[in-house]
Amino acid sequence: MNYSDYIHIIGTVAFAVSGYLVGFRKQLDVLGVVIVALLSAVGGGMIRDVIIGRLPLVFTNHQALVVIFLSLFAAWALRLQRRRRKELHAAFILADAIGLAAFSLTGAQVGVSLDLNIFGVVTLAFVTSVGGGIVRDMLVNEVPVILRRDLYGSIAVLNGLAVYVLAQWHWLNAFTLNILFLSALLLRLMAFRWQWELPGFQQQDNDQAA
Repeated sequence: MNYSDYIHIIGTVAFAVSGYLVGFRKQLDVLGVVIVALLSAVGGGMIRDVIIGRLPLVFTNHQALVVIFLSLFAAWALRLQRRRRKELHAAFILADAIGLAAFSLTGAQVGVSLDLNIFGVVTLAFVTSVGGGIVRDMLVNEVPVILRRDLYGSIAVLNGLAVYVLAQWHWLNAFTLNILFLSALLLRLMAFRWQWELPGFQQQDNDQAA
């Protein structure tokens, strides 16, 4: 396996665990938990593959499915759902942040390999990293994180831009990808910790209503 495969596995594990935690928080049955975890982990990649006109890899390659079900078994064996609510929330944020950082890189790399322009690379980075989360949140009747005032989708955009620029300068390698992964992960966790967010119109609307 090459370095991109390892990043993809990390992202798959992270999003599968995040879906697992959401499923238990919503008190779904076993099948519901599996479906939410599965779509969290492969939803973004499937949307990306449809955009670029290829059969989704999950339909031809068993690696993602094996990783997902091993991750679910490990989460169940470790009894993650039995932790305190605060610990569960922290675990979800961490898993979701890891998945966001990893999949934004894999999506951007697909764009670079297809020789897409900057818009194409950023779009694939964005869709791959947030698509599964959007599907997950819609399934459990929640407003997707990407639609809230949060530094979430913007991190995927920044990673996509960085991958494109590094590829143009021929600096895209395992070392720079590691730097981007850790930077995106740290930025997402810091944004959550200190509640950094993009400007919104909620406060403005409230002031006008008053």
